Amino acid sequence: MNIEQELKALASQKGITRRGFMERALALGVTTALATTLADRAFAAPKRGGRFRCGLGHGSTTDSLDPATFENLYMQVVGSAARSNLMEVGQNGDLLPELAEGFDVSDDARTWKFNLRRGVEFHNGKTVDANDVVASINHHRGEDSKSAAKSLLDAIVDMKADGKDAVTITLKEGNADFPFLLSDYHLAILPTSGDTVDWKSGAGTGAYVLESYEPGVRTTFKRNPNYFKTGFGHFDEVELITIADVAARTNALTTGEIDAMDRVDLKTAHLLKRRKGIKIVETSGTQHYTFTMRTDTPPFDNNDVRLALKHAIDREAVLKTILRGHGVLGNDHPIGQSNRYHAGNLPQRAYDPDKAKHHLKKAGAEGLSVDLSAADAAFAGAVDAAVLYKEHAAKAGININVVREPDDGYWANVWMKKPYCAVYWGGRPTEDWMFSTAYSADANWNDSFWKHDRFNELLLTARAELDETKRRGMYEEMQAIVRDDGGVLVPMFANYVMGLSDKIGHGQMAANWSMDGFKCTERWWFV
Repeated sequence: MNIEQELKALASQKGITRRGFMERALALGVTTALATTLADRAFAAPKRGGRFRCGLGHGSTTDSLDPATFENLYMQVVGSAARSNLMEVGQNGDLLPELAEGFDVSDDARTWKFNLRRGVEFHNGKTVDANDVVASINHHRGEDSKSAAKSLLDAIVDMKADGKDAVTITLKEGNADFPFLLSDYHLAILPTSGDTVDWKSGAGTGAYVLESYEPGVRTTFKRNPNYFKTGFGHFDEVELITIADVAARTNALTTGEIDAMDRVDLKTAHLLKRRKGIKIVETSGTQHYTFTMRTDTPPFDNNDVRLALKHAIDREAVLKTILRGHGVLGNDHPIGQSNRYHAGNLPQRAYDPDKAKHHLKKAGAEGLSVDLSAADAAFAGAVDAAVLYKEHAAKAGININVVREPDDGYWANVWMKKPYCAVYWGGRPTEDWMFSTAYSADANWNDSFWKHDRFNELLLTARAELDETKRRGMYEEMQAIVRDDGGVLVPMFANYVMGLSDKIGHGQMAANWSMDGFKCTERWWFV
């Protein structure tokens, strides 16, 4: 690493001060003038102006502006640019009020009163009131709703406007994590239109006003002059572009056609890092990659088959080859090391072809042959990971036929449709949220179609349990159940690795989601 690279890395470290940066730069032999210039760039106050162009490896022609349908990073960034929630997760992982200015809660954590900021306007000029909040949440609760957030809201038994500036929500049982759920990217607050909400116009209260929207291609915005957050929303204009091919994204960044990209190709990240004018930013969160089996479809309805497939992959080889070490091993459940109740004592599942053969014999499935659908739209390197898995499984007598699916439409046509496929998950801030979203028996995004009575019993009990020791025990048991019975193979947790022009300034980078918690458009600026 040369001096310039070392100083860039130093400037991105959490907690580094301008004085500390200057002292280190001078110690490395940099002149005072150069150290001052570098410090000015590294610690520059946010400035307004410019057109921010961001290339994302997601997006589909089947996308919609209806937040109930959001299922990929592209739409999550679009939604975060134009809209706001009652609550948000801050850059350091703390829960913060957004359109709410605060809340009151009953002692049993069943009744929550959210007090709204006053005078906030939607892009169409309408002032936000409690009726907009109620209608926006109810948009996901209807009997025919297909929203992935529907299961998160099932606990609501009553919700009402308490005047114009407050909303009271009553739950079936206590849930200390409930305000976290209201930061979910599906639950944006939209303006009412008659008896429902207006999602088609794209109007919200976000830092940017939607100008044009072409699904799976391009979206443009202009700055919202009436944005209610001080110190955010610095760009004059924003352009989000779907660039599914990582080589094309990288080329666009290096030639200056875009200012930022997600999902850097880890095979060439070290080379991109050396390019003048480019910086690599990396954060660790709950993002994980899976190979998901539909447990309602043979042969995956047999748990011994599922266990055979879980023992038939060399996770360390996949982590090293696909992530180039930019992550940690997965253990066939979705709770990461940064989660509060992570089961750190649960034995790590290892590659064991003999155990795989044992389970195949128990299942009467010796000589097993399965199709595995994959596309890099699922996650960067998904096809390579599937091919590597095929090689590992062959030693256990399992034939995996890797089906290379088209990137476009992968989430609409493959995910939750094909029996075995590669899947990306951004994770969730809390255990209950992750389990409720994708593992609860009635969750809309239960992509393994898995049902387990004990797991679902624990899910309800743990949610209302206030004793920390008891709650930890329940969540650890749930992780073990998913690991040993669930329909997901989780080989690795991946870091978020992004490429930015060195002209982009930013504060502490949030790790709850990619692209600064989806909020790159409102938190970043040009230096």
